[in-house]
Amino acid sequence: MNNFDFYNPTHIVFGQDRFAELDTLIPADAKVMITYGGESAKKYGTVDKAREALKGREIVEFGGIEPNPHFETLAKAADIAKAENIDFLLAVGGGSVMDGTKFIALAAKDDSGKYQNILFNGFEPVPATEALPLGCIATLPATGSEMNMAGVITYNEQKYPFMSPLTFPKFSVLDPDLTKTLPKEQIANGVADAFIHVIEQYLTQPVNAKVQDRIGEGVLKTLIEDGPVTYADNDDLDARKNFMWSATTALCGSIGAGVPQDWSTHMIGHEMTASFGIAHGRTLAIILPNVLRERKDKKHAKLVQYAERVWDITEGTDDEKINQAINKTEAFFNDLDIFTNLTHYGIDDEGIDRIVNNMEKMGLTALSETGDLTLDIVRKILVATK
Repeated sequence: MNNFDFYNPTHIVFGQDRFAELDTLIPADAKVMITYGGESAKKYGTVDKAREALKGREIVEFGGIEPNPHFETLAKAADIAKAENIDFLLAVGGGSVMDGTKFIALAAKDDSGKYQNILFNGFEPVPATEALPLGCIATLPATGSEMNMAGVITYNEQKYPFMSPLTFPKFSVLDPDLTKTLPKEQIANGVADAFIHVIEQYLTQPVNAKVQDRIGEGVLKTLIEDGPVTYADNDDLDARKNFMWSATTALCGSIGAGVPQDWSTHMIGHEMTASFGIAHGRTLAIILPNVLRERKDKKHAKLVQYAERVWDITEGTDDEKINQAINKTEAFFNDLDIFTNLTHYGIDDEGIDRIVNNMEKMGLTALSETGDLTLDIVRKILVATK
């Protein structure tokens, strides 16, 4: 196991009927901006429930945060937060709203006038010393943003990650009942997103990190068991609870502590979303199987472990186990009605060129935990995915 620092201060408020506790989680004298995305947060009463729990406080609402939130929208929100002297941000929604609210938290305390600089630090922490405090009411299990310090923002039609210890949510409310109004497609995307978050940290190189491996394997097996149940059965609350906590655990930092991490599937997927508007979780499911097929030699030991411990494949040669595990992984996504070929989404050779060229512009030329996944290999993976 490698050396690591681990820090996660987020208070999780998990379960049904916890809205009333917002009153104890946000200072009584705080002026609060509630951020949300589309009309569903209003239509299903989630924003109104938050307002009711926070009665007595001055509330400002900011809606319209897009899927894959846009820099311009968030900059406008930050300007409003400054003008209104907002003390606390409350994100109501899924990963995009939570990511966007983290950006607002940093930008609202940035007096440089150049909010875009928050986005140009890669995977290094933003050099900020102050941010507005924020909390989350998570309505879509997927990104794990409710319990980490990272976000992804769209700027000039490209997706930029950012992170800061200042943007850990102070708290996140996880009520599985809030997921019951989600379209089935979003459930499928969320299951895939959470699953591949684990894969990016787990399916790399062995470093004898037994605790991290077994946490990751437990999350993967839970998603395999309860992800399809949640997708098929809107009333199975036990499955929804396990799905929701799996998505949070997948990216709260515990699985990735002290281990090599990959994230090549994410980098390719981000460019597919930016170029073609395909939902983030879906792009990951499209790309991952052929990333694993292409990288079998590099990931051999962990792929065998994955086959045996996650998919319970115990017979055959190592190569046979690996091939079965990858095929089962792709079938898992297909069973969620996620098509895992590019032609289904209208992406042809010209589209592949566009993805690869954009990755080159972004400097994404040496990916994976070993830094040797070049754009030639990316192109090979994409061609195999057609």
